[in-house]
Amino acid sequence: MKADFDIASYRYELSVEQIAQFPVQERDQSRLLVLDLKNGTLQHMNFIDILSIFQSGDLLVVNDTKVFPARLEGQKLTGGKVELFLLAYPDFQQAEMIEENTGHGLRKRLQCVNVPVLLKSSKKPKLGSRLFFNPLLEAELVDFFPDGKVIARLLFNVTNGSAPEEIIQKSGKIPLPPYIQRGKEHPADRERYQTLFAQKSGAVAAPTAGLHFSTALLEKVQQMNIEIAPITLHVGYGTFAPVRAKDIRKHKIHEEYVEIGSRTAEAVNRTLASGKKIWTVGTTTVRALEFASDENGRIAARQGWCSLYIYPGYKFRIVKNLITNFHLPGSSLLFLVAALAGRSLILQAYEEAKQLGYRFYSYGDAMLIIT
Repeated sequence: MKADFDIASYRYELSVEQIAQFPVQERDQSRLLVLDLKNGTLQHMNFIDILSIFQSGDLLVVNDTKVFPARLEGQKLTGGKVELFLLAYPDFQQAEMIEENTGHGLRKRLQCVNVPVLLKSSKKPKLGSRLFFNPLLEAELVDFFPDGKVIARLLFNVTNGSAPEEIIQKSGKIPLPPYIQRGKEHPADRERYQTLFAQKSGAVAAPTAGLHFSTALLEKVQQMNIEIAPITLHVGYGTFAPVRAKDIRKHKIHEEYVEIGSRTAEAVNRTLASGKKIWTVGTTTVRALEFASDENGRIAARQGWCSLYIYPGYKFRIVKNLITNFHLPGSSLLFLVAALAGRSLILQAYEEAKQLGYRFYSYGDAMLIIT
């Protein structure tokens, strides 16, 4: 098997101390490793210094998905603890209203919507069981699937005018990645595990390359006459799914919902035609742009479910320059950056980053790949 397709070729050792547990104090003060593929050089700077690489007329494409508090902690009727991890943001347009008798002649109004979830409990509740999170939110287990997923019916108590969207925000916890092991959510996570571009709720993980952009940095970007164009890709739980296939080509990538508007498509095509550079912020944005591209190297407005799997051998149509974080060994995200820059060169860059004390993964430092 060619090394580029062998999962063992994407393994590297990393000490626990280099996995960032907290973000740096200021977003734009993370470190930046610049990999220039034209001359094969590595350069080290602070993220804010990326401005010295950008030029007037360039385009910055970002993901405007917003992480929602997908982790719900509650209890069963018996009092036992239970946790639901929402795999999708509730589609309130599909919700229905019901009323339930609470006793003493009183009734409560419930807005109900089905959501796929993962269930965590010491003893698996039965089908139809009620789970209780707070006076405004309950859930009923509707269906179990062999792959471990569950359909839960969320019951929002809107009797007193509470909005379901607000109930989710107050009831849930931020779904930090499993390698951030602090034991509990930190108050700052509500802000810092969210990019400044975040607009549309739907992600269960942040598009972490965008976390490095501060308000001050974005103001300077705009002053340089650099346009910022959003796409939406709701990062799913599958982003943490391990690749178990020895031959990475046999791995089945997860689907994620994508939206690209006409204004962003026009901006991308206009920038390509002008010869200016497109700076793609994050692997999620890469997948979205390539998903919407055609054989002529242009994109059109598009929405739908994206299962595009990018690994070495993939021919990029749109993306040439990528801002990204450092990715887990043997992950599909590592395959993607290897497809752009070459596996050997990426792993060489990772080794140098390790030696120089870079911080890895979601709250860690950044990498810029220039082709």
